[in-house]
Amino acid sequence: MYRGTSEIYTIALRNARPIEHIGTLPTEEALNMARDQDLDLVEVAPNANPPVCRIMDYGKHKYKASKKAHEAKKKQKIIHLKEVKFRPNTDIHDFDFKLRNVQRFLENGDKAKVVIFFKGREIVHREFGMRVLERVAAATEETAVIEQQAKQEGRTLVMILAPKNTKTKKGGTLKAQPVVAKPVEVPAGEPEEKQIEDGVDDAKNEDQ
Repeated sequence: MYRGTSEIYTIALRNARPIEHIGTLPTEEALNMARDQDLDLVEVAPNANPPVCRIMDYGKHKYKASKKAHEAKKKQKIIHLKEVKFRPNTDIHDFDFKLRNVQRFLENGDKAKVVIFFKGREIVHREFGMRVLERVAAATEETAVIEQQAKQEGRTLVMILAPKNTKTKKGGTLKAQPVVAKPVEVPAGEPEEKQIEDGVDDAKNEDQ
């Protein structure tokens, strides 16, 4: 409760009159005015001098504000990051099945995290995984853009796709770009040519 005076605005809710400017009144008089109408004295601009108050049905006002916030929240689209895993030697049927999942996520407005998982010596033959990413990017180019280029994370290659027209944090729009990967270091200890041969053999054995 304030001492002194307050700038009072009132809304006569019962007879739907427009906002009426009452003027500057002592706080106690303003409170009595609100009580007489079975309403509340609500401070709407506490930093003003004198503070600005409004006579209203605060419960009804709070309910309307809560309902409005709830409706606004319902209209908001929450973007999820959906992960889909491929293998560098994924066969055509498995590829098509997983690609449909990627496309479905993008059509629903979510982002897709495309992961290529390497086993054993496959990691030294990383171009197989890059080809899979290129196929995914090509198949989704009408509905998606590459938000994150192919990036190695441990024994995986990761690329993130976003629906077209997705806004960036700075307010811009993501643009389509080709799949590009940074060079990867081949583990030391064996000649690179021998390592690639081993990687190909492992991939063939897993297909069998």
